[in-house]
Amino acid sequence: MTTPEWTPEAESRLKEIPFFVRPAARKKIEKFAQDAGIGQISVEVYEQAKQKFNSK
Repeated sequence: MTTPEWTPEAESRLKEIPFFVRPAARKKIEKFAQDAGIGQISVEVYEQAKQKFNSK
């Protein structure tokens, strides 16, 4: 499966994450999208993934 594309809005949200954890966060969000069969990461998908990971 290919890596999901990021919308510009979701990409800008990603930039709010501290730079030193951003690559790991990007990978987790992309994996979340892939596992859900989502081809594009929008702000909504970003928020869903963030909620999922923050609940652990």
